[in-house]
Amino acid sequence: MSAVPDSKPRPGWRLLVALYPFGAGAAAVNLFFASLIFSWIGWRVMTPQEAVAGGLVLGLPATWAFARHIKGLMDKAEPRE
Repeated sequence: MSAVPDSKPRPGWRLLVALYPFGAGAAAVNLFFASLIFSWIGWRVMTPQEAVAGGLVLGLPATWAFARHIKGLMDKAEPRE
């Protein structure tokens, strides 16, 4: 079997832990503002607590995707042989 380099870099736990507060916070703010926009068509506005809870859940996949992007940039800037 030939070793094929992984085309999708896997971020380390330290990078994920460092970026998670930013990803969760951004997701919470976006959820809250989206609920404000959807209130124009009759939907109810989320409470800040609901937005934070949703941000904690949605922040994980968003952080994973962003950390993969950052890890790819790090590998491109300093390739390992």
